[in-house]
Amino acid sequence: MAITAADVKRLREMTGVGMMDCKQALTEADGDFDKAVEILRKKGQKVAAKRAEREANEGLIVTALSADKKTGAIVEVNCETDFVARNDDFAAFAQQVAQLVLDQQPADLDALKALSFEGGRTVEEAVTDLTGKIGEKIDVRRFRILTTQTGTIISYIHPGARLGVLVEASGNGNVVEAGTDVAMQVAALNPVATRREEVPQEIVQKELEIGREQALSEGKPANIVDRIAQGKVERYFKDNVLVEQPFVKDASTTVQQMLKQANVDVHRFVRFALGD
Repeated sequence: MAITAADVKRLREMTGVGMMDCKQALTEADGDFDKAVEILRKKGQKVAAKRAEREANEGLIVTALSADKKTGAIVEVNCETDFVARNDDFAAFAQQVAQLVLDQQPADLDALKALSFEGGRTVEEAVTDLTGKIGEKIDVRRFRILTTQTGTIISYIHPGARLGVLVEASGNGNVVEAGTDVAMQVAALNPVATRREEVPQEIVQKELEIGREQALSEGKPANIVDRIAQGKVERYFKDNVLVEQPFVKDASTTVQQMLKQANVDVHRFVRFALGD
């Protein structure tokens, strides 16, 4: 059966695979589209199997927001090289996955990978197909969903898309502007919590122990060791709690003071850095 350019184009549009691979698959399948798709998927599975043990530490952090900005999704999709991370097909796939997470809100990675993707495939099958097409290991590593009832979800992707942040904010001021400033703050300074009461107690205890040991090693009197250790914890809070950090755009004020002036409140955040 003669394989036409239109046939090849149609298969490429269905699968996203290169023109030559589509032509070869159609020829092998004697023009049968279903068989050709199966051939391409098997090829992708073979490539995926070969790459399964490879490290996939590059990739993209992508986000998607609902139209009302009440829900946001952030996703990390990995590949092996920075070159592929800049590939248009890879970037488009990552964005599609983020949108799917936003729309379907799966409970976990297994549920996400079982979701229906374009072309009648599951996400897991789409990952295999893209692996076959690109020739590198592709992996959807993690995702988070942030929702709000009365506030706004703000998204920030740092240039290069290796770092992304979602922030939940509310208030009577310019929520998006202040929330974006906070998202950039989170990206730059990587706070451990929004407020000090949210810092895990084991971290607080660890900082107290470090402070005590340091004070004792410096020969400080035993009766002031605890006070010195508590001072170390206070310093830790100022460095690592979002609202207590110096504001990156104006170190003379704290994030909390900036928010108060803007009449905005920040409730929580999610920060994804590639490979964390």
